[in-house]
Amino acid sequence: MHPTEDEALLYQVASMYYEQELTQEQIGETLHFTRWKVGRLLADARKAGLVRIQVVHPKSRVRGLEERLQDATGLRDAVVVARGRTEDEEELRARVAEAGADYLARLSPSPRLLGVSWGRTMDLLARSLSSGWAHGVHVVQINGGLTRSHTPSSAQDLASRIAHLGEGTLSVLPAPSIVEQETTRRALEQDSAVGDVLAQAAEADTVLFSPGAIGSDSVLVGSGYLGAGELKELADAGAVGDVVGRFIDARGGIVDKRLDDRTLGLPLDALRSRPVSVAVVSGTAKHAVCAAVVSSGLCNTLVTDDHTASHLLDPASCDELRAGRGRA
Repeated sequence: MHPTEDEALLYQVASMYYEQELTQEQIGETLHFTRWKVGRLLADARKAGLVRIQVVHPKSRVRGLEERLQDATGLRDAVVVARGRTEDEEELRARVAEAGADYLARLSPSPRLLGVSWGRTMDLLARSLSSGWAHGVHVVQINGGLTRSHTPSSAQDLASRIAHLGEGTLSVLPAPSIVEQETTRRALEQDSAVGDVLAQAAEADTVLFSPGAIGSDSVLVGSGYLGAGELKELADAGAVGDVVGRFIDARGGIVDKRLDDRTLGLPLDALRSRPVSVAVVSGTAKHAVCAAVVSSGLCNTLVTDDHTASHLLDPASCDELRAGRGRA
């Protein structure tokens, strides 16, 4: 048999087993092979490099880095997971989100009024929670999530999932994250459907969010709130990312006040004043915004990966972190 045909067969068998989740017996019946031959082909596929299996415990934590982070930054708590050698950014995001879900479920006392933001990491976190992670939690959205694009937002779905799995109740924020005029934002806040939810969010004992990087894959761009050109202008003005839809600089300050005046959700000072404020962050692209969030006290608990934690502990970063904590 020609070598490329060999590889094609190995790929077919591996795909049927690992992706389509067929049993070796089912594969054998389909391809008219014995179960023994299917097992041998699967072994050959691994030897040929067509199948790569990585075993990484999702809840493994780098305790030394966690302690150093708390000592250096004053965080009340930190969770640091090890990044796998061949792990890409999306795989890392999923594992850090899972660690965030595990941390949320283990919080003692369990949240009674939980404020949640939205985005890709938060969506993965919600999907990682188990039924019964809490008993009677009330979940409230802390920033607007109605999309302006043709792609539906996951904001209400993920908040609903967190509440449902926590045997609780839900208050959604039926409003966009960014509106066109400041007067529109003020009018929406005066409506009880929005104002009452924001008032609840401001009383949350625990808030959970994932800051966004200042890049073209920003969920605010994908959701139609901002264009790529506007995002570049924010970056040129010193923005390192966004927190619950508000763009911040390296010191945790608002970059564009006019844009912030059109942003609907909890103000940043409300995040700083919550008893438990959890930021879930992963990946190189978010190093700068993560440093800003920690240094300015926007979170008091951080769930992240070991590369991001090590970046925060760089001597130059440590000086900024301590200075920022003093200003917060």
